[in-house]
Amino acid sequence: MAKTDVFDQFSDAYDEWFDGHADFYKAELETVRMLMPSAETRGIEVGVGSGKFAAPLGIREGVEPSVKMAEKAERLGIHVHSGIAENLPLSNEGFGFVLMVTTICFVDDILLSFKEAFRVLKPGGCIIVGFVDKESSLGRHYEEKRNQSKFYKDASFFSTREVLTYLSKAGFVQPEIKQTLIPGDRKMTVLDGYGKGAFIAVKASKGAHHD
Repeated sequence: MAKTDVFDQFSDAYDEWFDGHADFYKAELETVRMLMPSAETRGIEVGVGSGKFAAPLGIREGVEPSVKMAEKAERLGIHVHSGIAENLPLSNEGFGFVLMVTTICFVDDILLSFKEAFRVLKPGGCIIVGFVDKESSLGRHYEEKRNQSKFYKDASFFSTREVLTYLSKAGFVQPEIKQTLIPGDRKMTVLDGYGKGAFIAVKASKGAHHD
C-alpha cells in the first residue's frame, strides 16, 4: 500500500527541506546528473514527488501516488502518471532510463519495484537509484530518529550492498556508483564508489539481450 497520506498532508513541509538544505540538495542533484544518459533519451522518474529532481534534470514524465505531490510536479510541466513503483502504469520497453531518488525507502517491495523498472526499460536502457545508505552516519541518524519524523517513521532504509543485490536479482548489470555528502567535506565532493558518502547514486543497465 502506497505511503501517500503523509505526503498529501505535509507536501509543503517536504519541499521546505530542500530549501533549508540547499547544499545537500545541490550535491545530490549533481551526483545524479553525472549518471544521466544523453538529453535526447526518454526518461521517467518513479516517485517523482513534487518534481525536485525531475524538473532540473529535464525529465518530463513521472509516476507518483500522492495527489498533492503530483499536482506540484504537474505545475512544473511534468506529466505525472498516478501509480506505484511495484505496479507501474506503463507499457513494456518504452523508456531509455528510469530514475528513482529517495523512493526505495518508501516502497513496499524493492525487488518488485526494480523488476517493474526493468520491464518498462528498452533493451540497453538503465535505472538510476539515489538513496541514503543506511550504513552511513546520516543513514544511522535517520534510522535512530525515524519515529520522530513525519516522513521516515514508516520508511525502510537499505545499504548500498543490499541495493546492488536487489538490482542484480531484477536483471540489471554493470553497476556504476557515485557518492556524496561525505562527513567533514564542506565542498560536497562527488566520488566514485561507496563507503564514504551518505548519499549514493547507482546506475545499472538492462542488457541489450535478455531473457
